[in-house]
Amino acid sequence: MINDQIYDKEVRLIASDGSQLGIMSKAEAQKIADAANLDLVKVAPNARPAVCKIMDYGKYRFDEIKKGKELKKAQKIIEVKEIRLSQTIDVGDINTKSRRAREFLNEGNKVKVNLRMYGRQQAHPEVSMEVLNRFAEILADISTIDKRPTTEGRNMFLILSPIKK
Repeated sequence: MINDQIYDKEVRLIASDGSQLGIMSKAEAQKIADAANLDLVKVAPNARPAVCKIMDYGKYRFDEIKKGKELKKAQKIIEVKEIRLSQTIDVGDINTKSRRAREFLNEGNKVKVNLRMYGRQQAHPEVSMEVLNRFAEILADISTIDKRPTTEGRNMFLILSPIKK
């Protein structure tokens, strides 16, 4: 709450430089703030008496928004990228897929390697397991296995995450 939105009778006032000015009526505090051409801002509403500070509220809000944007810009969002394989994948194709996965891992993203088994392939899940293990082996220098190969219905997948530097 700022200026006229404050309804407390008494407030503990803090000056713009951080020094304590003591307990006084809200009207006196507002006069001091007006004389300094600043705003009276309630910073601790639950305290008895409420604590108010004299500050430039517009500048304060601007700085808070700016800090929030800087923090948001600095944070890295980790995404999970997906790569699809098949049981019958050839060496050239697996190399191409592993190069793409390597790019994702170098960007700091996790990679979900998905392998779908069709028809009679479901009778030989060990072949799918072998393909996924070979894929993980190719990328072992820059990744670790987050989740070992698991089967859900006709899909088998594993999750790789980049090694922390």
